Amino acid sequence: MNTTILIIDDEEGIRKVLGLSLADAGYTVLTAARARDGLEIFRSSKPDVVLTDLIMPGRGGCETLRVIKEESPDTPVILLTGMGKREVQTICSEYPDVTFVAKPIDAAALEEVLRKAVRRPRQDAVNQPGPTGAPKEETCD
Repeated sequence: MNTTILIIDDEEGIRKVLGLSLADAGYTVLTAARARDGLEIFRSSKPDVVLTDLIMPGRGGCETLRVIKEESPDTPVILLTGMGKREVQTICSEYPDVTFVAKPIDAAALEEVLRKAVRRPRQDAVNQPGPTGAPKEETCD
């Protein structure tokens, strides 16, 4: 199964470099320069993971996180930020366990965060009926 990642960041350079890097790693990448556009793409494409900048003009990353979690609670959202953990937790106090990756982005750290995010089963996938009509069961080997 191919994993789709949506990148929402107002910095074109971040979108391009991150997008190319993730595409080279085998991910399908969607990008948006503004939160509003990113939410439209999110609703129409249902990506597996969302990477969003914390500080953007207009609606910022925490507001974007809030909207995504209201609409799809199981979708992993990872904040990209130049701030430290305390500052992120202060700004996004509604989500104390938010996952974030510090800018400048370390490729290895991002890959580890993404691996963990895509390993978590999404509730909508777990509750889909199997071939017999019964819900699919997740198993851990």
